Amino acid sequence: MAKKRAQPEGPPALAVIEVGSIARGLTTVDALVKRAEVRLLAADPVTPGKYIIVFGGPEEEVRESLDAALEGAGPDVVDSLYLPFVHRELLSALDGLEPPPVRGSLGTLEYRSVAATVLGADAALKAAAVSLVAIHLARGIGGRGYVVFTGSQDSVEAALEAGEGAVELEQRFARELIARPHPDMDWALGRLTRR
Repeated sequence: MAKKRAQPEGPPALAVIEVGSIARGLTTVDALVKRAEVRLLAADPVTPGKYIIVFGGPEEEVRESLDAALEGAGPDVVDSLYLPFVHRELLSALDGLEPPPVRGSLGTLEYRSVAATVLGADAALKAAAVSLVAIHLARGIGGRGYVVFTGSQDSVEAALEAGEGAVELEQRFARELIARPHPDMDWALGRLTRR
C-alpha cells in the first residue's frame, strides 16, 4: 500500500486564472500584482489566443489578488482556481527548480485545462510518496496540461487515482502508467542530454 505524504505546512497558496483574451490577460496581470504581494509563476499567451496566469504567496494575498484578477477579467474568465496549502513540490516545479530524476515507475496525467492540471498535481502529491518530475501548462499543446510523477509502482498508482479523482471527468484527458521505464525517459522528458 502506498504511503500518504504529510500535508505541507504553512500558508502558501496558489491561484490560476485563464483569460480568453491576451490583451485582457495583460491588464489582469497588472491588476492582480498591484492588489497584493504575490509572486508570478507563469504569465503566458497560449493557443488559441488565451492568457494563462499562475501566481502564489500567502493565502490572504493570493485570495485578494485572485479577486482583483477575476473582477478585472470580467466575462473573459475561462477558468480559475484558488488552492490554499498547495504542496511545496508543486510550487518548486512551477518556480522552475530542477526536478528529481525518474526513479521507479512513471505515471502521467493529462488534463484539458491549466486549472485542472494544477489541482490534479496537488492532489496526487498529497496522496502518495511520489516526486513530480515534469509539469507542463498549456503552451504549445492546445491549452491542455500534463504532469509526470515517479516513485514505487503502488505509490504512482495511488497518485494517479488521487490526481484523477480531484478533477471533474470532463476535464480529464489521459492517464498512463509505465511500470518499468527505460533509462532514456529522463532524456524523453527533456531533462538530460542523450547518452
